[in-house]
Amino acid sequence: MKVFLSSTAQDLDAYRKVADETIRRLGLQGIAMEFFGPLTGTPIEECEKLARETDVVVCVVAHRYGSVPEKGQGSFTRREVEAAKNANKDVLVWIVDESFPWTEKKEQDLLVDPNVLADPERVKEVAEHVAALIDFKAWLRTTFTPDTFTTLDNLGNRIATALANYVVGHSAPPLPQDRISIARLPTSGAELFGREAELQILDAAWSSEKTNIVSFVAWGGVGKTALVNHWLKKRMARDNYRGTDRVYGWSFFSQGTSERAASADLFIDKALRWCGDKDPTAGSPWDKGERLANYLRQSRTLLILDGLEPLQHPPGPQEGRLKDAAMQALLVELAAHQPGLCVISTRERIGDLIEFEASTVVRHDLEHLSPQAGAQILRSFNVKGDDEELEAASAELGGHAFALTLLGSYLNEVFEGDIRRRKEIENLFDDTRYGERAQAMIGAYEKWLGEGMELAILRLLGFFDRPADAASINALREPPTIPELTEPLQHFKAREWSQAVAKLRRIKLLAEALPNELVTLDAHPLLREHFKQQLKRDRPNAWSEGNDRLYRYLESAAKEFPDTIEEMSPLFAAVAHGCAAGKYQQAIEIFWTRIRRRSADFSNDKLGAWGADLAVMSNFFERAWDEPVGELQDYVQSYVLAEAGRCLRALGRLQGAAQPMRMALQAYIGSEQWSAASTVASNLTELCLVTGELSKALDFGAQAVELADRSPDEFQQMGHRTSLATAYHQSGQYAEAAVAFTNAEERQRKRQPEYQTLYSLQGFRYNEFLLDGGQSQSVKERARTTLEGAKKEGFLLDIGLDNLSLGKAFLWDIKNNTSDSGLAAGFIKTAVRVLRDAGQVDYLPLGLLARAELHRFNRDYIKAEYDLSETYRIASRSGMNLHLADYHLESARLRLAQGDNEKAREHSTTAKGMINRMGYHRRDKEVEEIEKQLAN
Repeated sequence: MKVFLSSTAQDLDAYRKVADETIRRLGLQGIAMEFFGPLTGTPIEECEKLARETDVVVCVVAHRYGSVPEKGQGSFTRREVEAAKNANKDVLVWIVDESFPWTEKKEQDLLVDPNVLADPERVKEVAEHVAALIDFKAWLRTTFTPDTFTTLDNLGNRIATALANYVVGHSAPPLPQDRISIARLPTSGAELFGREAELQILDAAWSSEKTNIVSFVAWGGVGKTALVNHWLKKRMARDNYRGTDRVYGWSFFSQGTSERAASADLFIDKALRWCGDKDPTAGSPWDKGERLANYLRQSRTLLILDGLEPLQHPPGPQEGRLKDAAMQALLVELAAHQPGLCVISTRERIGDLIEFEASTVVRHDLEHLSPQAGAQILRSFNVKGDDEELEAASAELGGHAFALTLLGSYLNEVFEGDIRRRKEIENLFDDTRYGERAQAMIGAYEKWLGEGMELAILRLLGFFDRPADAASINALREPPTIPELTEPLQHFKAREWSQAVAKLRRIKLLAEALPNELVTLDAHPLLREHFKQQLKRDRPNAWSEGNDRLYRYLESAAKEFPDTIEEMSPLFAAVAHGCAAGKYQQAIEIFWTRIRRRSADFSNDKLGAWGADLAVMSNFFERAWDEPVGELQDYVQSYVLAEAGRCLRALGRLQGAAQPMRMALQAYIGSEQWSAASTVASNLTELCLVTGELSKALDFGAQAVELADRSPDEFQQMGHRTSLATAYHQSGQYAEAAVAFTNAEERQRKRQPEYQTLYSLQGFRYNEFLLDGGQSQSVKERARTTLEGAKKEGFLLDIGLDNLSLGKAFLWDIKNNTSDSGLAAGFIKTAVRVLRDAGQVDYLPLGLLARAELHRFNRDYIKAEYDLSETYRIASRSGMNLHLADYHLESARLRLAQGDNEKAREHSTTAKGMINRMGYHRRDKEVEEIEKQLAN
């Protein structure tokens, strides 16, 4: 396609270069005077001819009129545009924003130029050009639909957007329906006002190779969802999605900040399945997120994530950071590289993406609507009044989009559209806080609707932080009546219900129905939250009974033992409603028997639904994560504290995991539940080992052994001794570690004579200790034996760790010139793969570090760098400080091998500081060896 560039030259030289580069970057044939060859006619004849023969003319106008080829005729630019228009060619026009600071001379500036003033003919000519420029701009505005521009980048982005729209609109084939999944996105109004700049941001982002993520940040009701929906369903869909290979949309529904909505497990599971993943349950949460990112990278995908804030930390030290490890991995990976685009709406700046905001991530803080845009919303509801009055009303509501929508529909419905009567709406202008004007409008509607069917329907939505399906609504509506709630919903005809729902949709209190879900009811989150709080505050009995109805319906409707996260969703909701109804003991029973499947830990170990489990657990807390509800029995309070800590640790939220674990430990000790107490103490040992708090790890390890010895559980007596032994080992207390490991193995032989050595995690820890002592042959013999048993049982973690023990033993031999690298490579490669599949993020860095070391020995430095980079990402995001210290040690050795002593010294110094602070004296000898090499 040919694109002709028309503009003045002297004042727009840099802008012309940007425009031409943009045209050519899109693969289009740019035609500009800078590249004209020999001319057969006069310059103006050639320019007009080329303009007529082109497909599109890009016209850029600033503050100069330009050269006039023939006296009494128009400038080159005007005549080029006229020629294209007369030939029915498309003309795209950009006029500089009049308020934009301009450094080049403007046409009128010449009237005070001494050189011009000295020549009366020149003064006359300039005056004519000033008038002609004004006339030209007026003609452009009435003949075409010009856009404005400011900076060089701004013009380039806007031209790219317009040409991409044009090209795709004329050439892109329709996207197959099986490559579009947007049913999970909420609905919004058909019209959008005052968001042209934001739409241009999205258009430019899609056209840009540099932008990977766009996030719109604003409080509820400002119009984030409406903006993204309009761009997706009006602009992108109209243009066959502009070359997109796949479109996937998801909304996290509840727009509060509570943990109850803070799980991405269902989204990750569904998205992986949609991408063709063979086992969406495999791997750790982080691994799932990375896997999904890799699927999305395989083609140009448009990913829409609506209402992300439930997955973000509230204000505090981690404000805005993602709670969910899978989402962390997904968004960080997409920010780093992807051929498509991810668009996010949220109330909080995404802390994990801040480092990318200077490069691949565009964060836009969505402002409230201008008075003019707010007036447009009111006019769309047939509100009557002059511009000044409508704009004043918009300003009075702070430009809050949802409040203006409700005001417009209310005035139209109640006051015949008279803007002057807005003053009659009670409390509308009393509070200027975010969302309060919308709450006042909802209150006005309540008063106007009265105690009838419509208001009763709206109150039902207060029970849901998600769209309400017909079956759940029916569970609330069915006899017997719920006092103060469903009386108006008894004894009505189906037609009356439909009419009431239609009315609520018309006046914008209910969201428009999705095409295939006409009976599902949904509303703006602010409206749902309004009625939820009202029910809890003013109608507590109705609140309790309604939640009890939903609890009983959902737990009976759900599959007895669900097999997938999606099948599990009704049970997750049942637990939440049961707790809201005060049935905490019954709810925890469902969690224990049907979600966890008792000691099988099904939802965790089989589905990997750590985030969903944590969200469910939040219902048993008054305050997360240190105050369980008082209605739970004491032993259950201890259980939910311990399990919350376990979930937090699995999700990589290590700092948050310690507090509930410590509280559970004290509670179990207080009730003399020694076995349970020893398990929690051991878990705390593990946690402190990972975070590098070795002094605490020693204390908790000793406590775990002491508590286990009070119980009759021989397995714990053995296992917890290996935890303590590991703490000794990492602290460099080798004699104490040897005693503890030997004692544990003796107990193992006594408990299970058929197993003469420690196995599983306990065996791996002992192997690590033995290998530090140079006993590689013993480690190989032990690991080969235990690996056979692990394979028979299919225990992935054990298989991965045994392969790692074998690989590291052969690697030790390589370092001591007693083996080649072939055997080590095979075992270590298998270990990394299986540890990924096992989802054991704590142990994966050990495999990656071993493989990086092997790559270094083989002088494959690029692969070593890759494994070290992944180790750093895993360890740094969760505060795995022992792994971080090991990363710096191996990085120092790699830099030494590459001859980069300066970088090696930096890593060595960092590692030494961390090791001394943590008491990680197992590595003291390695630090000394590196320092000797640096000294030499």
